[in-house]
Amino acid sequence: MEKSVSPGKSGLLYGVLFGVIMVLEFVIMYIIGMRSLVGTSAGVIVNIANYLILPLIFISLGCINYKKNLNNGFISFGESLKIGVSITFIAGLVYGLFNIAFNFIFPEFINEMISISKNEMIRQNPNITSKDMEMGLTMIKKFMNPFIVFPVTLAMYSFIGLIYSLIVGAIIKNENPQSL
Repeated sequence: MEKSVSPGKSGLLYGVLFGVIMVLEFVIMYIIGMRSLVGTSAGVIVNIANYLILPLIFISLGCINYKKNLNNGFISFGESLKIGVSITFIAGLVYGLFNIAFNFIFPEFINEMISISKNEMIRQNPNITSKDMEMGLTMIKKFMNPFIVFPVTLAMYSFIGLIYSLIVGAIIKNENPQSL
């Protein structure tokens, strides 16, 4: 009897690759200089890649790999969901853990991002009151805390994985007639 591979475990490699790509994007943007990228399309492109393109690519690759190489050409809708959510959860886990480590190694990063946000707020609304500015910066500080970012990242990428897995699963599913 063949030993079958769990759909969730089969997504491990793709999840790690996706997470490493997000980490590399972050490191490259940090090296280039976040301040010089504000107001450019680079940030928008990275966000589109991380939230739209890359999850769809890695979920598709993971599901197709499971279907063709690990499950004799069959994949159920449920297996697609498990694979997709596991891929995005693992990617979020890799990125979130990196974010925590990065903020401990470079604690000035948060202050730099707050400064960039403050300048951007003033640029977008030159007549902003100091009270509104302080309220906005307080919210930014709360949401830049790595221990808030980590669970939010996991939840957000898991939700994205669920949505994309529904789409990919509906397209590529091929139920095994013997398992019905």
